[in-house]
Amino acid sequence: MIKVSKIEQIRRAYYVDGKSMREIEREYHHAYKTIKKALASAEPGSYRLKEPRDAPVLGGYKARTAELLAENETLPRKQRRTGHQIYLVLRAEKYRGSESSVLHYLWQLRQAKRVAKVYLPLEFEPGQDAQVDWGEAEVILAGEPVTVQLFLLRLSYSRKLFVMAFPSQKQESFLAGHVAAFHYFGGVPRRISYDNLKTAVKKIFIGSEREEQDSFILFRSHYLFDSHYCNPSAGNEKGRVEDGVGYSRRNFLAPPPVVASFEELNARLLAQCQADDARRINRQPQTIAEMWQQERSLLRPLPVRDLETCREVTARLNGYSHIEVETNRYSVPTDRAAKTLRVKLYPFEVKIYHPDEAEAIAVHPRCYGQQQDILDPQHYLPLLAQRPGAFNYAKPIRQWRATWPAVYEQLLAELQQRQPGSHAIREFIRVLQLHQQYPAELIEQAVAQALQYHCPHADGVELCLRQLLQPDAPSPRLDLTAHPRLQEIAPRPVSLAHYNQLLPTGGHNDRQFAA
Repeated sequence: MIKVSKIEQIRRAYYVDGKSMREIEREYHHAYKTIKKALASAEPGSYRLKEPRDAPVLGGYKARTAELLAENETLPRKQRRTGHQIYLVLRAEKYRGSESSVLHYLWQLRQAKRVAKVYLPLEFEPGQDAQVDWGEAEVILAGEPVTVQLFLLRLSYSRKLFVMAFPSQKQESFLAGHVAAFHYFGGVPRRISYDNLKTAVKKIFIGSEREEQDSFILFRSHYLFDSHYCNPSAGNEKGRVEDGVGYSRRNFLAPPPVVASFEELNARLLAQCQADDARRINRQPQTIAEMWQQERSLLRPLPVRDLETCREVTARLNGYSHIEVETNRYSVPTDRAAKTLRVKLYPFEVKIYHPDEAEAIAVHPRCYGQQQDILDPQHYLPLLAQRPGAFNYAKPIRQWRATWPAVYEQLLAELQQRQPGSHAIREFIRVLQLHQQYPAELIEQAVAQALQYHCPHADGVELCLRQLLQPDAPSPRLDLTAHPRLQEIAPRPVSLAHYNQLLPTGGHNDRQFAA
């Protein structure tokens, strides 16, 4: 097929330079028929195959190839013959052509069977519908590349989008994402559409019947919305939020953001969602923010209190004051130990409760690794006060000691120099226990001051803490502007010699105060 540049060359030679078709044929070596077509139209003609090409080798095996492909459809989806295996079957049946010819013919057969998919355009009423989905994104979290899970909830009418990142797609994250989104939207949509997520659906039946998770039913009952599930493998039924996953990755998280914590990442995502409200989506009459204002009042109001988005389990305490949850061990205060404890698993926290108490006795950051020990050294201080000999070998203290301020080591050295053996350790533990009441930065300042004032002990550190928390107010200056005569009276220096009159005279006990 002749190129457009050659067609232009021919047309200019004929129409501009006035050359004849014979001259053009001799000069440019084009066929007379080609020149005639170029002069008739500047557009290159498309190549069309008038008759199918002969396939002398494969031709006799085309029917057999089609038969093998049809047979493939009856086999389990994950155990069907590949194109290479169909080629091997034909080779065993005396086919001597190339494998590429077989693969190309298989592609033609599959293409002929394909039907273009079309979908119905949908329209939603304000306040009625929303859609939920999960996605993934890469971020640099605390200096490490991490794959985070993105929870997305989008209102179907205004297209207002909420995105929040979690470490996992566990049910507690799924529910916490809903609660955060409801508060962001200022209400609850009447119906929410989902894929068949395991966090919501326990079992899928034929048609629209689902057996849902009890915890999800409880959550839905509390917030009073309806749930709708797409057909299996039919995410297109809620296409707007599917688009939102890719949109948020491309616009909110590209390039991968560098953040110190999930808290910082989610603050950034929330700001991006708020900025996105100024956008006007194609074929939508107003901006997202303007349409949301119409929708907001039609959302269902939030309940008086939120439902706790946690998963509760029970755990047994081992001999080292640990409980084990999802292969990870979390410490418990040694003076609050009980054989069996209640544990609430939140997306970012683990709270541990005594069976008979409503307040948590321990709170830890949640670990999503495997077989990790999450130990709070404060939990072991009461036991160490009873067994000070174990201080240098206790794992929680060794971990803490690797990061605590240098002034702590100075204080410990001073105590050990002034007091014998275990007394110094017990005194130092009293200082460490101040972390239960005061911020670490303040305690560090108090320890430094106590060392400076030469009072390296727990009472001295506590005194310095009180001074830091409640510094002495400066004495108010007396205003004598209304009494000019009194302003003339100057302060007199104090003479200590007057105190000598109060002392007995004579003897070796005589003392004199210097003026």
